[in-house]
Amino acid sequence: MTSENSKGNIEIQIDNKIATITFSHPASNSFPSDLLQQLISEINQISNNPNVHVVILQSEGKTFCAGASFDELLSITDFETGKKFFSGFADVLNTMRNCSQIIIGKIQGKAVGGGVGLISACDISFAYQDAAIKLSEIAIGIGPFVIEPAVSRKIGKTAMTQLTLQPNNWQTADWAVAKGLYIDVFDSYGELDAATLSFAKKIAGYNQEAISEMKKVFWEGTENWDKLLYERAAISGKLVLSDYTKEALSQFKK
Repeated sequence: MTSENSKGNIEIQIDNKIATITFSHPASNSFPSDLLQQLISEINQISNNPNVHVVILQSEGKTFCAGASFDELLSITDFETGKKFFSGFADVLNTMRNCSQIIIGKIQGKAVGGGVGLISACDISFAYQDAAIKLSEIAIGIGPFVIEPAVSRKIGKTAMTQLTLQPNNWQTADWAVAKGLYIDVFDSYGELDAATLSFAKKIAGYNQEAISEMKKVFWEGTENWDKLLYERAAISGKLVLSDYTKEALSQFKK
């Protein structure tokens, strides 16, 4: 099953109780709002499918995810549009944490900004050795406000601070393992594929009632995200209109 969009694509494959979600976009697998909404819809459908016991989230190409669409970010001219834009990642993070199945991230390449948020919202992730991460938002006058709760939950406030305040620095996959974002890193795509599938098969074979109840335990303390993430989206929606951000974005575009 494929949901196609001129600005990207989402493919769903279900096999042996494992649902694999594969997303892609020509601009380094970034997410325009409409593609995010498609992802949310697909996750919700899978969450309600009793024939799916576990989910693998992955992307195509050498980059895992470049975060929110830069072109769409450039087009924002008012607060409501900005808030709605940043609420897209709030929606997907909440959808992932509320998904009844365990979501396994298969991270084959670099992730920036919202891409790091997606990884953080997975319950567990495996990565290729080149899957470095970066939070670049502060360099353009905003900040990783929406994804911060998810990222901090995974790696802690100290590591989150390091990422946020070094917006031009990549942190290696090994750094991400040490901080808890990835469970393991592999030297080849083949090893990454094999490890992810092997783990998914094990999860699919466990008592699903127990797994579903444990997922609720894993995410205890995040109930306020239904409000918090949208408050954070409003902060970003305001900041994106600042003179600093407009100038920074124009320089990035050049």
